[in-house]
Amino acid sequence: MARTIAMGSQDFETIISKHCFYVDKTDFIREWWENMDSVTLLTRPRRFGKTLAINMLERFFSKEYAGQGELFSGLAIWKKKKYQDLQGTYPVISLSFAGVKGNTYSEAIGQIYQIISELYIRNIFLKDSGLLVKPESEYFDHVCEIKPETNMAISLHKLCIFMQRYYRKKVIILLDEYDTPMQEAYRGGYWEELVSFTRSLFNFTFKTNPYMERAIMTGITRVSKESVFSDLNNLEVVTTTSEKYADSFGFTQKEVISALSEFGLSNQEAEVRNWYNGFTFGNRTDIYNPWSITNFLDKKIFGTYWANTSSNDLISILIQKGNTNVKRTMEDLLKDGVLHTQIDEQIVFDQLGQDESAIWSLLLASGYLRVDKLLLPPEAEDREYYLKLTNNEVKRMFKTMIKGWFKNPDAHYNDFIKALLIDDKKSMNRYMNEIALTTFSYFDTGKRPSKTLEPERFYHGFVLGLMVDLADRYTVTSNRESGFGRYDVMLKPKRDSQKDPAIIIEFKVFDDEEEETLKDTVKIALQQIEKMNYAESLLAEGIPFEHIRKYGFAFQGKKVLIG
Repeated sequence: MARTIAMGSQDFETIISKHCFYVDKTDFIREWWENMDSVTLLTRPRRFGKTLAINMLERFFSKEYAGQGELFSGLAIWKKKKYQDLQGTYPVISLSFAGVKGNTYSEAIGQIYQIISELYIRNIFLKDSGLLVKPESEYFDHVCEIKPETNMAISLHKLCIFMQRYYRKKVIILLDEYDTPMQEAYRGGYWEELVSFTRSLFNFTFKTNPYMERAIMTGITRVSKESVFSDLNNLEVVTTTSEKYADSFGFTQKEVISALSEFGLSNQEAEVRNWYNGFTFGNRTDIYNPWSITNFLDKKIFGTYWANTSSNDLISILIQKGNTNVKRTMEDLLKDGVLHTQIDEQIVFDQLGQDESAIWSLLLASGYLRVDKLLLPPEAEDREYYLKLTNNEVKRMFKTMIKGWFKNPDAHYNDFIKALLIDDKKSMNRYMNEIALTTFSYFDTGKRPSKTLEPERFYHGFVLGLMVDLADRYTVTSNRESGFGRYDVMLKPKRDSQKDPAIIIEFKVFDDEEEETLKDTVKIALQQIEKMNYAESLLAEGIPFEHIRKYGFAFQGKKVLIG
């Protein structure tokens, strides 16, 4: 009989003691311990078992759970006697920044202070032990009460001192979702303030701390060393491209096959692979995200489980406001294309708005892209990657996201599509002006956007929308060669060209030195379609000339004229 799936449970004891579905990842404890790294920063996409792993480590090492080794009985870690003897033998500090999501710096720092305060309160016995001198006891009280004059940056360091003195053993520190506050700080506009505090906190906690045995931090991204880790020379960084712990997070193909068999779903293996496989960690190319697999096992229905588990606002904003290359690349990726780029795994959040490669680095770290091929050897500094969308689930998530860009009730995007298909230019003009007015700012970048580039950004976002909404009827391409030049947008019917006409669209920005009115701009756009013979590729595929429509889109600020 198949085990019960405890959806959302991240408590190791609950899952094991209640015999819930669990894929044994306890060998991670042995591997991490034997590597003997002082501080490990381990990044994986969300919902890949990081929090459960931190909870498992705490249950295994913490003196608080001494004598509870039966929880690990029958699991991989319990097969060696020396690890049975290690269980419950260390003081452990375990905390999570997953809930730190303040809209302002004061909100975020207040939430961090609250987490540390609750950690002190949980260990209040240290203050009552008689081992703390008066100034230490006073500091302990100040942290518990979150007094404003308290230096919280040294709080975890001091707690290590108190615990080491009490237990006479160095402390293991476990920090889950270390980078959540920094992602929120980037979105909220208080990055520099938060980074300053975080750098000081990490320096005291992980570098200048002789009372620490070892530490592990988990997160989604590897925040740049210059930002928060500038003083940490004892940091071992393990990203999705590293060989270490490659199969310790996520399910392997073998584990998925076993799970499908347990739940009587072996006949769905091929479709499961299409939907959910594709994550690449180190040299492992057969990794599945656990959240989608457990949801499928539970509900037995295919869906975008992992892709919809949390806000994708940051990713959406970066693509919306990205330059034309970003949007053009997304067009290619949505058509199963491959992106060739260099990747810097040290995410510099304040570079995301200017550095295109930083966006792809973030998408790779977050799990939306996977490594298809590595061009240079792993030891090379400037490694070049071929990247693809991870799987069908991710592709569907992006399509839903793009649709959302045009779902403003005032945008009339669907009305424009209908008017385009029936060649109703009057309605096309009315609806397109409403769309441009309400959505131009979505694709705007920088404080002083170029009047020339703004329509470019808009139309590439617009083309992504066309790709998604017309995917069943048309192949939509942009900025491709045909005839004697590169057209802006082409819609080629997938089935019946007699019923669905081919469409060519040329975008032009009004030039007040060359043109008197937008009508002149439209005329120039249409002349360019003819002069450059953009219809050549359509005619070569057998589409009759009379079934090819041509439109000129003229832009002047947020005004649009279609002819």
